[in-house]
Amino acid sequence: MKKLLLFCFLAGYSTAFAQTELVFVYFTGKPNKAAFYANPLSELTQKSLNRRTALGIALNDQDAPIEQSYIQSLQNLGFTITDYSKWLNGVAVNANQTQVNLIKAQPFVQSVESFAKNSSLVLKTTQTNKWADFELAQKNMTVFNYGSGSEQIDQINLRPLHLAGYTGTGVSIAVIDTGFPTVNTGAAFSRLWTNNKIKGGYDFVSKSNDIYNTSLNHHGTVVLGAIGGYINDTFVGSAPDADFYLYRSETTTAEIPEEELYWIEAAEEADRKGVDIITTSLGYNNFDDPKYSYTYADMNGSKSFIARASEIAVNKGIFVLIAAGNSGEVPWHYITTPADNVKVFTIGSVDAAGSSSAFSSYGPNSLGAIKPDASTRGSFSTTVDDNATVSVSGTSIATPIAAGGVACLIQAFPAMSRDVMRTNLRQTASLFPSHTNQMGYGILNFGNFYNSTLNTSELVKKKNIAIFPNPVKNILNIATEAQVNSVEVYDNLGRLILKSALKSIKVEDFANGTYYLKIQTKDKAYYEKFLKE
Repeated sequence: MKKLLLFCFLAGYSTAFAQTELVFVYFTGKPNKAAFYANPLSELTQKSLNRRTALGIALNDQDAPIEQSYIQSLQNLGFTITDYSKWLNGVAVNANQTQVNLIKAQPFVQSVESFAKNSSLVLKTTQTNKWADFELAQKNMTVFNYGSGSEQIDQINLRPLHLAGYTGTGVSIAVIDTGFPTVNTGAAFSRLWTNNKIKGGYDFVSKSNDIYNTSLNHHGTVVLGAIGGYINDTFVGSAPDADFYLYRSETTTAEIPEEELYWIEAAEEADRKGVDIITTSLGYNNFDDPKYSYTYADMNGSKSFIARASEIAVNKGIFVLIAAGNSGEVPWHYITTPADNVKVFTIGSVDAAGSSSAFSSYGPNSLGAIKPDASTRGSFSTTVDDNATVSVSGTSIATPIAAGGVACLIQAFPAMSRDVMRTNLRQTASLFPSHTNQMGYGILNFGNFYNSTLNTSELVKKKNIAIFPNPVKNILNIATEAQVNSVEVYDNLGRLILKSALKSIKVEDFANGTYYLKIQTKDKAYYEKFLKE
């Protein structure tokens, strides 16, 4: 008995002191996905389904929840699990090599991937304070309409959209950041609350709803302020009438790889709520434990977990904006991840004169993809915090200014392909077709985008296609001179229920309700809605 107890003690001692690493456990499939497809509202909101339908994006297995029995089986093996990803279909755990081997042996495990770039045991290093620019912000008071925010609004020519009535109404933005102290009490945000524009939020770091705790860093607050802040005759954000979901994924007291997971969880929740835009002024390359740090070669758009998840979010129809980073004047002067992903829209910083801010990080990504995509004002830009305006610098503030502009465009052109929107934003920027490694294609010009889109044949051609009768009982007809390559019919839950190449669709067996058509011609895709009665 004594020998057995001694063996158990020594075995426990060995496990406790073995070097562990953060790893991600990928599961084999989702055996209960059929239940999700039968009832998508069990996992996604109607707003999320509507976004997919409007953009012609079908549901897939990434949308289905993780198999709970797999999680329970890992917990039964003694692992503590706090972070999950249905998009990546797995969970994160800390494990040593012996435990990894045990996990790999489970029949429901596809593979295990470590977050660490090398597995040697190393000491922690001290990181510079990447939030310093915001902590040193100085308060300003101004007394006119857009106030001290007018220059940054006019530099990107956003006022024409505001004047046309496009201020972000009906567009949902998820701000994923450090926390949002004073947003629930500050006068600069009272207009959002009065108009029910704060739709929800969550702290994925502490796993709580306490996103307004005054001990949290104000970085998230001023990022939100650049979009939705409002002080009468003093400041107007770039999309003051948008809706907002506020998520905390970043801890400012440490730089740990778990923050990538917190961001992924926040992005998945944003998708579930049906957001149109994710804006994030965060990025990663160095961690407190260097074994997790990235090299520039890793900035290829797919190496990091957060870059992979960012691309998935884009593929779900979410417009994702990421700050390029503030490393332009240090040895690491490149963009960070997930700004390296080719599908996200990466934002650099310029000053009042339109020159690149010295601190703005350089592209391209390590595979040569042009990054940043474009730039907005990030040197001494204006935002709000609590009850007053503040002046701050960084790509962190350039990014939400751009995000507000995108919200106005989505309100103006809700059915426009997000790929087309990203392309048009680049092509209407100040340097296109040229670019620089610090500014991308140049300063965004939302007014030119808006006006050129109104004048293109794309919208004129829209008038040359029609569906009738609508409402319809038996046969739905498509009238167009263009050759129709395919017609897809989606129900209001985003499920593809019919695909055809005909201009007449039999709908007599459809249940009564609203349906959506995606009509693909040689030149473009059209989206139409009809009512079955």
